[in-house]
Amino acid sequence: MEDETRSAEQLAQDYTAMGHSVDLINGIIDGTQMADESTEDKQDAVRRNKEHLELMVAKEDWGSEDMTSVNSAIASATTYLG
Repeated sequence: MEDETRSAEQLAQDYTAMGHSVDLINGIIDGTQMADESTEDKQDAVRRNKEHLELMVAKEDWGSEDMTSVNSAIASATTYLG
C-alpha cells in the first residue's frame, strides 16, 4: 500500500514524535529514564518505540530530515533487546 503524502505540519509532528522515541530509547539504555521500572517494562518500552521508529523511517515522503539519530536508536534498541 502506497503512503499518503503527509502535510508539512504532519511531517514535522511525526519527526518530533520520532525524536521523543529516540530520547526514550537512549534514556532507558543509559539508565536516565525508567530507572525504577522492571527490566520487562523497560524492554517493552524499547521494543514499542523501536517498532514505531522502524515504521516511521520507512515512510517514503520524508524530505531532507536527518535520520541519523533515528537509525542509531534503532540499532541501539536492537542490541539492547538482544
